[in-house]
Amino acid sequence: MKIIKDTKNELEIEITGETHSLCNALRRALMEDKNVESAAYVIAHPIVGEPNLYIKGKNPRKSLEKAAKTLQKRSDEFKSILEASLEE
Repeated sequence: MKIIKDTKNELEIEITGETHSLCNALRRALMEDKNVESAAYVIAHPIVGEPNLYIKGKNPRKSLEKAAKTLQKRSDEFKSILEASLEE
């Protein structure tokens, strides 16, 4: 991860080695946060480009951390449901 821009109300990071899957999930989780004004990402080149995630809000770093924890919790819940269904 590389920080491109970091101000009080804006954060832009490059997420090395990731694709639309993680970025779209992060963007969605960020937009659920009432302190986030906007969240978006772009991948400049579909084959060799790295995604840049942009967040604007009250405290973008805190919102990103919250979104990451939300995704981790949801992934753990999904894993538990999947494992339970495979045991049946």
